[in-house]
Amino acid sequence: MDASSQYPTALDSSLVGTYPASAKAGGGFVWDAVLEYRVWCYPAAGAADAYEGSDYYYAFATFEEAEEFSAQTAGAQKPLALVLQEEYIAEDEPGQYVHVKERRIAEWPAEFLSRPRRSSSTIPDFMSPSAPANRLNILRGLAE
Repeated sequence: MDASSQYPTALDSSLVGTYPASAKAGGGFVWDAVLEYRVWCYPAAGAADAYEGSDYYYAFATFEEAEEFSAQTAGAQKPLALVLQEEYIAEDEPGQYVHVKERRIAEWPAEFLSRPRRSSSTIPDFMSPSAPANRLNILRGLAE
C-alpha cells in the first residue's frame, strides 16, 4: 500500500482494465489483493451515452484516481474495488459459514478493504470452535 493512500494499489497495474466486466458482488469476508478500482457510469443517471445506453466502467490502479474521476464525471458511481479472493468464507444461510478454497473475483465497496487482508490463519481462526463470539466483528475490523 502506498503510504499516501488509504487503500492498496492494484496488484499489477499492467493488467488494470483487462479483467472481465462481470464479477461476483460483495461477500466472502476476506480479500487477498486488489486487482483494480472501477467507476461504473450510468447513462440513465447522466453519464455520457458511450455504449448505446449500456452501463460501463473505467478502471484505475489506485483508489484516489478512481475517486477523482468519479467526483468529476456526471452519472459516475463511487469507486468499487475488484478484489481477488484465493479462499473465502461463504455464508449461504445466516450464521452458517463455510471455508471455500477456490479463487474468485468480486467487486466490493472500497470501504470493505479496511478489513484485514487474509493471512494463512485468518479463516482457520474464524472457523475454529474456540473462536470468540464476536469473530465476525473481528474479521470486519470492528473489534480486536
